[in-house]
Amino acid sequence: MGKRRRVPEQRKTGPAVLGGVIAVVVGGAGFGAYALYGGDGAAAEGRPQTAASGTHRHVETGPLTAAEVRTTAQRFLTAWQHGDIARAAAATSDPAAARTLLAGTAKDAHLKDVTLAPGTARGTKVPFAVKATVSYENLSKPLAYDSALTVVRRAGDGRPVVDWHARVVHPGLRDGDRLVTGASGTPPVRALDRDGGELTAAKYPSLGTVLDGLREKYGKTAGGKAGIELRVVRGAAARKAKLSDRTLLELRKGTPGTVRTTLSPALQAAAERQVAKRARASVVVLRPSTGEILAVANSSHGFDTALQGSLAPGSTMKIITSSLLIEKGLASADKQHPCPKTYTYGGWKFHNDDDFEIKHGTFKASFARSCNTAFISQAKKLKNDDLTRQAQQVFGLGLNNWAVGVPSFDGSVPVQSAAQKAAELIGQGGVRMNPLNMASVAATVQAGTFHQPYLVSPSVDHRRLATASRKLSASTLAQVRELMRYTAAYGTAAEAMAGLGPDYGAKTGSAEVDGQKKPNGWFTAYKGDLAAAGVVQAGGHGGDTAGPIVAALLKLGSG
Repeated sequence: MGKRRRVPEQRKTGPAVLGGVIAVVVGGAGFGAYALYGGDGAAAEGRPQTAASGTHRHVETGPLTAAEVRTTAQRFLTAWQHGDIARAAAATSDPAAARTLLAGTAKDAHLKDVTLAPGTARGTKVPFAVKATVSYENLSKPLAYDSALTVVRRAGDGRPVVDWHARVVHPGLRDGDRLVTGASGTPPVRALDRDGGELTAAKYPSLGTVLDGLREKYGKTAGGKAGIELRVVRGAAARKAKLSDRTLLELRKGTPGTVRTTLSPALQAAAERQVAKRARASVVVLRPSTGEILAVANSSHGFDTALQGSLAPGSTMKIITSSLLIEKGLASADKQHPCPKTYTYGGWKFHNDDDFEIKHGTFKASFARSCNTAFISQAKKLKNDDLTRQAQQVFGLGLNNWAVGVPSFDGSVPVQSAAQKAAELIGQGGVRMNPLNMASVAATVQAGTFHQPYLVSPSVDHRRLATASRKLSASTLAQVRELMRYTAAYGTAAEAMAGLGPDYGAKTGSAEVDGQKKPNGWFTAYKGDLAAAGVVQAGGHGGDTAGPIVAALLKLGSG
C-alpha cells in the first residue's frame, strides 16, 4: 500500500481559519486535504465508531467539545466545496436530504467554483461565507452570502454531525425548498403605491415578502416578460405556509409588468420607522370604510408576521367575545358584571393580571381593565361553537377565504370545549390571529360591518372578496364601540391613545407563550376612518409596547 501524501503545513495561498484551527487551502481550491481525509477516517465517512474490542458500539455522550465542532464543520464544508456530495451528506444528521439539496446546487442552481470561508465558532454554531459563480447558458454572475451550521450529536451513536436543514445551504431556504436557475416562468412586477410611486424592498424593507407575493399572483397577467434568475422554489411545507418563490440573483432582467397597490407611501414609511424601534414588532393599518391596506411592516424581514403570522391574540380577542356576550344578553356595557380575582372552569383556574378584582363594577369597567374572569365566568352559558360562529359570521374570520392579493392567514377560532373553550374567550387556547386580522376586527367595529382587507383592488383581476353573513345589531354595535372608546379614554389603552379622541376606540392584549418569559404584547385601535393593530412578540404588556406603534400611525394618518 502506497504512502499517504502529507499535505504541507503552509502554502503561498492564505489559510482558512476556523476557531483557531487552520484548514490549509490547496491551490486556492478550498480546505486542505487534511481537513477532509485526515484524522478519524471512520467519522469522516459518517460511520459510527466501535469500541476497540469490536464487540459493542461506543456511544459518545455529553456536551460537544470545541474540537468536535471544528472538525465536524471542516469535514462538511471541505467535502461540499470539493464537490464530494456523498461525503458531505454523510457528515450530516440527514444524509438523504442533504445529498439531494447539495447535488441540486450544481445540477439545478448551476453554481460552480464554490468556496466556503468559515468564521469563528460560537458554541456549536459555525458561521461561514459562501462565494460562487452562477452560470447558465452564456450568462454568469458572482453570488455571495452568509450562512451557518450547527453541530449536534447523531442519534444512536452520539457522533458529531451537522444538524441538517435546508437553511444550511442558504438561509432563505426552508426544508423541502430548492435552488433553481433558469427562465423564471413568472415575469417580474413593478409594484406601485396608491400614489403611483414604486415600491421596493430597498426603500421599504418590510415589503420583500409582499413583493414576492405580488409577483407570484400577478406576474403572468401584468404584461411583463420573464428573465433568467437564481431563485428559491418552495416545497410543500413552505407552500402550506403560503410562502412565495423568491428571487436571489438576476442573470438577465425580465421586463416587469405593473401592479398598483393600496399602500400609502407616508404610512408605509412611518410604519417601517415605528417597528424598527422594537425587536419582533409587526403592524398593519387599514381603512375601515373600504378594507384597503395602507401599511404593512415587520421589524424582522424573513417572515411576514403582519399578514401571515399565527399567534394567540390575547385580550384583543375580547372585542369579539364582548359582542357575543352582549348579543346573548350575558353582558351589557353599563350593567354590573362579576370580576373576581380568579375563576375555575373546566378544571383550570384562570387569573387576572396580579389577581386584581373589581367589586360591583360594570362590564365596561371589566373590559377597560381587561378582566379575564369577567369573560371566563360566562363560559358555562355558551355553546362550544358560539365564539367560532361569531368570529366567522360577523368578523369574517377563520373561513380561509380572504383574497388580499398576496398570501395571508385569515385567523382561526376552532371549536373547543371545557377549559380550552374558556381560554379562547380571552384570546388564548386555540385562537390564532395576526395584526391584519386584529386590525380588521377594529375596522369592523368602526365601520359597523366587515370589509375584507385587500392590498390590490379587486377591480384589477375581478376576484371576489370575502363577506360576512351578518352585522351586529345597532344596540350591540353601539355598546362595543362604547367599550373600546372607554378603554381608549380611561382604560389600559389610555396612555398610548392620549390626544387621539374622541372618535376612537382601542383594546390592549397580552398573550402568554409557553417557554417565553414575557408575553406577546398586542394593541388594536381605530381613529376616524383608520384602524390598525400591532404585536410585539415577547415584548410584555400591549399598551406599553405595541400601543405606541399603533397610536403613532393613527395620529399620522388622521392628521
